[in-house]
Amino acid sequence: MEFENNLNLCKFIAQKIKENPQNRITFADYMNWVLYHPEYGYYTVNQPQFGATGDFVTSPYFGSDFGEMLAEQFVQMWEILDYPNPFTLVEMGAGQGLLASDILCFLKKQYPEFYSKINYLICEKSAFLKQQQQKQLKNLLNINQSIQWCDLETLKNETIIGCFFSNELVDAFPVHQVIVQNRQLQEVYITVDSQTTLDLKFQETIAELSTEKLTDYFKLIEIDLCSPAYAEGYRTEVNLIALDWIKMVASKLNQGFILTIDYGYPAQRYYLPSRREGTLQCYYQHRHHNHPYINIGKQDLTAHVDFTALERYGERYNLHLHGFTQQALFLMALGLGDRITALSQPSDYSLSEVLQRRECLHSLIDPIGLGNFGVLLQSKGLSPSQQQIPLKGFNIPL
Repeated sequence: MEFENNLNLCKFIAQKIKENPQNRITFADYMNWVLYHPEYGYYTVNQPQFGATGDFVTSPYFGSDFGEMLAEQFVQMWEILDYPNPFTLVEMGAGQGLLASDILCFLKKQYPEFYSKINYLICEKSAFLKQQQQKQLKNLLNINQSIQWCDLETLKNETIIGCFFSNELVDAFPVHQVIVQNRQLQEVYITVDSQTTLDLKFQETIAELSTEKLTDYFKLIEIDLCSPAYAEGYRTEVNLIALDWIKMVASKLNQGFILTIDYGYPAQRYYLPSRREGTLQCYYQHRHHNHPYINIGKQDLTAHVDFTALERYGERYNLHLHGFTQQALFLMALGLGDRITALSQPSDYSLSEVLQRRECLHSLIDPIGLGNFGVLLQSKGLSPSQQQIPLKGFNIPL
């Protein structure tokens, strides 16, 4: 495979390794700098990253239906919370702004009363993506002053009434990598195996865990990787940042919901003994592979989400599990099936347009693709009667 490294980023990482007393860094530190270094990281300098010309495609790129069906769910949330004004939608990691645009345009047309009550916040760390979002939302910004950009950390605690939501965000958080050796849990670290700055190469080394939080993580999800069920050399990931993230989001929410959509599994599936190489994947120009030490700064690195960890850690901060399902079932419950059926009726669409639209709708529920994504809904501050109201997206269609 052809590859190209960002030499400046490689030098930076090598310097960090050199500064460490043990001449090593965790894989989580490596992944953080590869993706988020303020000057050289993948999410800082690469453009575009999404769509047909990028490295991967997310649900909003298959048309406005995904955002419109999410909007239907937000309407019901507003009703359950007894029509608060404002109802704050906080999108965390908004890509190029397509999802925000689809949601707001649909609500403006179909639910104008709800639309007038919305305060839309976007949490985005990438300066480039923030510019893309503002460009995408330019027309709405001219007529609606309720769209704002903010940092999650700076939101005041327990002030948000509404819904925090994300689509393919948590999978991009840096992860620790752990490995089973001699019936003990060890950690994967990164070192440099070349002394010349023109030929920097990174290699792995195995040592003791960098933090007790890794041990606590597996206690939280009740998984014992050192049991006989797991083979020697079993390797996987731990997303500690996801725990910090769900704790922070919970602290900002006064009353409402947290909707997390991403690829991943409950813990029992994530840490199957047969999944002995983990879930880490690299994405480069619509190809995926498992070589994180090439195309440094030029490719995306992701790992699947452990939804059990988000659920159980959230319970510590007063988050209630409201539902968990797959994206295909979620969207079908919100009316995607009706949209597919409507394509069989006479319309002004040409045959090629109908076929293209049908393909896009089916892509959202593809069981080996987007349809298999997990959809986790947590809530906070709801009364017992509000908690009992079933949300549309979690009613399994017959």
